[in-house]
Amino acid sequence: MNEGLLAVSLVWLFVFIYAILGSIDFGAGFWGMVHRNEVQGEAGALANRFLSPTWEVTNVFLVLLVVTLVSFFPAAIYTVGMALLLPGSLVLILLTIRSAMMAFQHSVRRFKGALEVVSGVTGVLIPSLLVSVLPILTGGFIDPESGMLRVGKLFTSPVTYAYLAFGLSSQLFLSASFLADYAREADNEPSYRVFRRHAVRLGPLTLITAVLTTWTIGQEASWLRQQLLEEGRWFLLSILAFLIGYLALFWKRRDRQKYRGWPRVAFILFIIQYALASFAYGRAHLPYLVYPSLTVDNSVTNPEMFRLLMVSYGIGLAILIPGFYLFWRLFLKDKRYLAPKEEGE
Repeated sequence: MNEGLLAVSLVWLFVFIYAILGSIDFGAGFWGMVHRNEVQGEAGALANRFLSPTWEVTNVFLVLLVVTLVSFFPAAIYTVGMALLLPGSLVLILLTIRSAMMAFQHSVRRFKGALEVVSGVTGVLIPSLLVSVLPILTGGFIDPESGMLRVGKLFTSPVTYAYLAFGLSSQLFLSASFLADYAREADNEPSYRVFRRHAVRLGPLTLITAVLTTWTIGQEASWLRQQLLEEGRWFLLSILAFLIGYLALFWKRRDRQKYRGWPRVAFILFIIQYALASFAYGRAHLPYLVYPSLTVDNSVTNPEMFRLLMVSYGIGLAILIPGFYLFWRLFLKDKRYLAPKEEGE
């Protein structure tokens, strides 16, 4: 594996991790808003309980992704920067608003409802803007002479809205699947039933939007659709993982009859599904970072800097991974946080 391919694989790995964590994070904010006024059930409270400590961790991977892209591909800064100028600027504004609201939610209790609405609305807008970057990278949306983004074409192209539909359905589906498992871990049956129902309903919709997105890509990027078809075996494995995971939501449990389905198995298989599909999409997109002008090989950093970056990233990940594990044990496994007792119990 050459240096360019190794570097872009690392960038794509961070893209995948952030896509999964971001889907769960932003989706949890949306579900917390949707179920915030329900008198019976604790689905909204459970979603916000998960969201409270995790949004900062998600932002860490966003920063890590941007730094990795800039450091490994300095020659791509201008072109990718132009592609990200509009959606990236709006994402930064929305992230600032959302982060400020999340930081002060515990100290300003009277604005709790407004904070939940902000979290839910930005949880839909931010992923939509981020997903809009993908069709830009496939070509046709950046003027070759001026290098400027063709905003009008971007927001009138059916390809853009196909990506948006797939991104939003995936976000809500993955977050509902995760929160179903989170509710089971907290032994919260009413919330489990709510989120499992959402996952069951959104699963087929996500698969349909994925197929429609693949079909519409050919209108703006026939080269990409052709290469996606050549990666068909990986997409078939992805669909197989999805089908098994979806069926796992209906499997009967012998040990805990009140919980229908195996949400942990389902969620792991859904992650495998997206990993296989992301791997196939990334392979199909090679050798381009931005079609047709920017390739991996002509934008990667020099060999000396590449080696130094790999060493620094290795050291950084060796420090971060144990911290993420401890975070997971504390906030996603500890029963005292998952199911806190009311005062006086």
